Amino acid sequence: MDLRRLILILAVMSALVTLANGFFATYQVQRQLLIDDTLEANRNYAAKLADTTNLFFVSLYRQLAYSSAMISADFGNSALLQSEAQRLLLQTNSFNSVAVVNAEGVVLATSPESIQIKGRKLTTPGALQALRIRVPNISEPYVSVTGNLLIFISSPVFAEDGTYLGYVGGTIYLKQKSILNEMLGQNFHGAGSYTYVVDDERKIIYHDDAARIGQPMAHGELSTAVQRQGRGSLQEASQSGINILAGFAAEPLSHWSIITIRTTDNTLMSLRGLMLSVLHRTLPLTLLTLVAAWLFARLISQPLWLLARSANDMDRTGVFDDITRIPSWYFEVAQLKRAMLVGISLLQKKIGTLKTEVQTDPLTGLHNRRGLSLALAAYSSANQGFAVIAFDIDKFKKVNDTYGHDVGDQVLECMAQQLRACSRSEDVLCRIGGEEFLMLLPATPMGIATDIAERLRANVAAADFPSVGRVYISAGVALWSPEAGNPEQALKQADDALYRAKAQGRNQVVVA
Repeated sequence: MDLRRLILILAVMSALVTLANGFFATYQVQRQLLIDDTLEANRNYAAKLADTTNLFFVSLYRQLAYSSAMISADFGNSALLQSEAQRLLLQTNSFNSVAVVNAEGVVLATSPESIQIKGRKLTTPGALQALRIRVPNISEPYVSVTGNLLIFISSPVFAEDGTYLGYVGGTIYLKQKSILNEMLGQNFHGAGSYTYVVDDERKIIYHDDAARIGQPMAHGELSTAVQRQGRGSLQEASQSGINILAGFAAEPLSHWSIITIRTTDNTLMSLRGLMLSVLHRTLPLTLLTLVAAWLFARLISQPLWLLARSANDMDRTGVFDDITRIPSWYFEVAQLKRAMLVGISLLQKKIGTLKTEVQTDPLTGLHNRRGLSLALAAYSSANQGFAVIAFDIDKFKKVNDTYGHDVGDQVLECMAQQLRACSRSEDVLCRIGGEEFLMLLPATPMGIATDIAERLRANVAAADFPSVGRVYISAGVALWSPEAGNPEQALKQADDALYRAKAQGRNQVVVA
């Protein structure tokens, strides 16, 4: 298998894996976002409905309290009681029936009168509870004497002297049409969701499915959360195996909990269309990417294929020119091409390297005597005048004897660095033996050469050499011109000047 097919396979796999990963990541993020948004929306809607229900119950309490005040002054007036019962029923349409009951639990007035309980003593749970607690109250759901599942909302009636006279109350039927049912049943939350209400004993008192009213709420995480938290949301699998997203909130007066439900499947229904839209939008770009990958695979592999073919014909005449014409527009091909072209001249480069090593001092990296001889020959053949500075380290033997040869070698290396710092790129720097050094300064007058030698001496004297401290040098300066004959004469003159510098006390520069 060639490189082009390998690159193409890799590109196709990368594109497909990237597409699948992006598609999956998008799906997971959007799915969780929809679930979180639905849970929050359900919680907010349940809380809103609980607050609305609370306001409704507060309004009912106020209506009943007003009626209690109206009839307390003339509680024995049957006409007044009947008129107030009818007003409560008809004015607000909040109750399914209204009754005025005395302290013994006997009904004094009702509306509508068709329920036919006037004059009867009520023994229903709501009626008995109202007589017992004698405060505004919302009863637990119960079945009335007429067979209706209802709640009873009552307000006590007291005389001016504080004597308990009875109560006025209204019923709201839970399985029949009422203003409470209409309020709870108006689903502004969205399609696919529904709401139901449970009392503090977890019995359903309102549901879109009337058959569920009066039945207990299913036990599970939702039931526990409703009982403990008051308000919140959670995701749960129902007993039928359907995943639901629930928000709930408690109504403080009645202690009811309003629960808003939406199935996870219904919530995620829009996600399928969204993912199909994402796929339709990304597919053309993916195909375009694959085509581009094929073209780039061909473009990338072509130079390598040509190099591989040339490698099989290395003994063919003209292969060098063929390799030269191969395009090398990226690094690897350029390096391989260069390696193949350089292979022919590798031996010559090795010879050149050996030649350089022969001319270089291994410790300091400066030219040795062979390098110096070649430089002198070059100046002589070119009739190039030069100045020469010969110097050595004062009392270097004492350094070796005191600190050892390793420290002495360090001093020589530091001396080479000082020499480079005081030289130009065209100057020839040499170590000709031991602590002896030479500088050849082409086309340099004696004055400038002397200044360079003096600057070198001063820099060395000011430098701090490792393990040794201060080190000093003595130097001699000479000049050679083409008319002077053998360049070796200039070296001899500089060497003589160096010895005069030592004889005169060291650490100084002497001109030949």
